[in-house]
Amino acid sequence: MHNHSLLPGSVAAHEMRHVLAGYPTGLVLVAAELEGRVVGLSANSFTSVSLDPPLVSISFAHTSTSWPLLREAPRWGVSVLGEQQAHVLQELRLPADERFARLDMQVESGAAFVAGALARLTVELDTEVEAGDHALTLLRVLELHRDTEQRPLIFFGSGAHRLAR
Repeated sequence: MHNHSLLPGSVAAHEMRHVLAGYPTGLVLVAAELEGRVVGLSANSFTSVSLDPPLVSISFAHTSTSWPLLREAPRWGVSVLGEQQAHVLQELRLPADERFARLDMQVESGAAFVAGALARLTVELDTEVEAGDHALTLLRVLELHRDTEQRPLIFFGSGAHRLAR
């Protein structure tokens, strides 16, 4: 370990990204219907915060062009991606206005979900906190469902992977 990395402010963004790529997470699609079209993005910063009240969190980069649109929607859909949704990741790399053209999306009360997701959570924004170059959001869970037959996609080393069987 280098002693200089213990000094406040000495961790470079590329170092942070490299080290955290070694921490496996799940992958979600956060989406809503706004003025007749679906807006949204993928995230791996999704985490459970509280069971009572039911809260989850997601961090959004200030550089995201989808985040300002999404935050205008009263409800969002969080789709936890399973092995059957690996194709979704390629679509989400497209520009924001093309991202949902070929995806099978289901909209319920403004929240948008990818068809067949491993889990679905309908959420609304509870609290937003400025956190460096991201906005950290606490989201109140209104409804949820899980398909127990599916296995998750795992985000590790900057890419998506399947669990070993």
